[in-house]
Amino acid sequence: MGIVLNNISKYYNKVRTLSNINLSIEDGRFCVLLGPSGCGKTTLLRVIAGLEAPDEGRVMIDGADVTGRTPKERDIAMVFQNYALYPHMNVYENMSFALKLKRIPQKEIDRMVINASELLNIRELLKRRPSQLSGGQKQRVAIGRAIVREPKAFLFDEPLSNLDALLRADMRVELAGLHKRLKATMVYVTHDQTEAMTLADRMVVLNGGEVQQEGTPQEIYGKPSNIFVAGFVGSPAINLIEGEVCVDGGRAFFVSSEIKLEIDVKMSGLNGAGLVMGVRPPDITIKGSNEGKVKGRVEIVEDTGAERLIYIKCGDFRFVVKTAEYLLLKENDPVSLDFDMEKALFFHNGRRIELY
Repeated sequence: MGIVLNNISKYYNKVRTLSNINLSIEDGRFCVLLGPSGCGKTTLLRVIAGLEAPDEGRVMIDGADVTGRTPKERDIAMVFQNYALYPHMNVYENMSFALKLKRIPQKEIDRMVINASELLNIRELLKRRPSQLSGGQKQRVAIGRAIVREPKAFLFDEPLSNLDALLRADMRVELAGLHKRLKATMVYVTHDQTEAMTLADRMVVLNGGEVQQEGTPQEIYGKPSNIFVAGFVGSPAINLIEGEVCVDGGRAFFVSSEIKLEIDVKMSGLNGAGLVMGVRPPDITIKGSNEGKVKGRVEIVEDTGAERLIYIKCGDFRFVVKTAEYLLLKENDPVSLDFDMEKALFFHNGRRIELY
């Protein structure tokens, strides 16, 4: 089953929160809506669910126009950030409540609840109440309550944001495995780009109520459409340096106050034009003080165990370098930097342009 959004716009007090959104989510996809707080991702999810009505546009589910239908009539299940479990009911009663309202036979309810509880490894919790569960267990119950309904699609609204870091990592693995087993369409909202990169087979980056880019995680990380996407996706954040194209003797250079790097001669047509160069932290190599193209001094070294983040001050600019090498560096040591220019990104008027 697929979800298609045609020209969706939404206003609150005459302020446009969604602007002409067009998306097509194929059957069986795990689609992540990614963006900062206030970008419109939760509003868009609620429009898909039928909890909000679009002011313009149509919502199509499984080939049918459901724009005017209630959430109940859309045959979708939504998992919320706050679990929304009934505190006076045990796990079994929480998971079976919607099925009982549909007057499904008790034997069938038992089968569906037990199957879902085994899928999520919570069968031994069926007699417990929410107050007796951990955060991760509550989230599994909320997901199980959605699974038993056997909906056409699952919608997740930042479901892991209340969990600690270790539980979040565990639940990401659980959700990825659940998607593979169920082969269901899932739409997942998050502001956490690590969640998006690890869970999605399709990502949609939103900002200011508009789609900035749609694609696979690898496409969005490797070929961001604009500076916003480049800066938002990737941890630690990409290094962005402002400069301009300078042509000298038939050769083109990217020049800023800190660096001068030769670039593709095709860019000579942009002589004098402002550019922004983006280099991701793993694509920078630290060299001896006189070996690399850009000279600087060590500012901070963050050792996280398997990797190190090294902050290098070059003039007024601070580069962040990510490396697995163990380098004997301390504050104020002189170093130099080399860049993997095949992976460097260039932006003109905010949009990415191809150099190589």
